Amino acid sequence: MPTTEEKPSDDVEKVLSDLKSIEDRKQALIDDLLRQKADAMKAFDEKLLKLGWKPDSTGRKKSHHKAPAAGTPAKPKAPAAPAAGPVSAPSKTKRKA
Repeated sequence: MPTTEEKPSDDVEKVLSDLKSIEDRKQALIDDLLRQKADAMKAFDEKLLKLGWKPDSTGRKKSHHKAPAAGTPAKPKAPAAPAAGPVSAPSKTKRKA
C-alpha cells in the first residue's frame, strides 16, 4: 500500500502531465487552424487573380480618409475658444432625499 507522501506526488504528476497533454493538443489545433487559414487565403487570392484582380504594387492599404483637393491646401484645425464668462459655482441648496 502506498504511503500518504507518495500518493499526493503521483496525483500532482498526473495533473501536470494532463495539463501538458492538453496544452500540446491546443497548440496542435492552433497550428492546424493557421495552416488552414493560409491555404484558404492562398486559394482565394488565386481565384481573385483568375478574375482579373491585380494587387496594389505600392503595398499600401487604402485609406477611408479623403485626400485634400490638389488646388486647396489642407487647413489646420483652429484651437478651441475659451468659455464666454466665468464659471459659476453650483448652488448650495440642499436636495431632499
